[in-house]
Amino acid sequence: MANWNDPQPGTKHGGTGFGASPSLNGEALAQGATYDMGLRKHMLGIYNYMASGVLLSGIVALLFANSGLAAQVLSTPLKWVIMLAPLGFIFAMNFNRSTATLQILFWTFCAVMGLSLSSIFLVFTASSIASTFFATAGAFAGLSLYGYTTKKNLSGMGSFMVMGLIGIIVAMLINIFLQSSALQLAISILGVVIFAGLTAYDTQRLRQEYYMLQGTEFAGKAIVLGALTLYLDFINMFQFLLSFLGNRE
Repeated sequence: MANWNDPQPGTKHGGTGFGASPSLNGEALAQGATYDMGLRKHMLGIYNYMASGVLLSGIVALLFANSGLAAQVLSTPLKWVIMLAPLGFIFAMNFNRSTATLQILFWTFCAVMGLSLSSIFLVFTASSIASTFFATAGAFAGLSLYGYTTKKNLSGMGSFMVMGLIGIIVAMLINIFLQSSALQLAISILGVVIFAGLTAYDTQRLRQEYYMLQGTEFAGKAIVLGALTLYLDFINMFQFLLSFLGNRE
């Protein structure tokens, strides 16, 4: 795929070189503008889905917690159903081929995640949840912007972050039995770092995917799955940040 920021054959920056065809240059500029508009629309679609999903989860979490049902349900074995159900939706979304069904699964997933996230309103103060949320939103915006604009290849960092994520999952499983506050603090700090790195990496990856998917039947699915990826980056970074910055009730 040509890079429209580079000078075209027979041209120089700042003017037309020998042998350049004005019509060809105009066509190249038009194609580049079309590509930029398509990429912008693609990424805005991802961000709109992602932001709407976070908003839906927040509303469901707040309503479920304030209803009094969260405290009752999360104290029973049903809490495991609520906590593990989102994983089932993630698997279903990644193996689904219908864009319409994928959209329904995404919104249902966000609602179910809201039920799971309601527990934070039972543990942390509302002010600390709000301040941590806005801190996460600011960090996410900056990191995603970096991933979108940087010319540096972040694939190496992404692979390192994925390995770190696997390590954190193992450490979390171990800490279920150890119940170590020091280990939990280390997990939370590393979790913030890892999902911060994944935010930048995933944004760059989603932008690069547009090269291959533009104009295909998979472009619509890519928007929803891209939103799911960034949603998970945001929610996990928020939860890890809240675990050591939030004030408990």
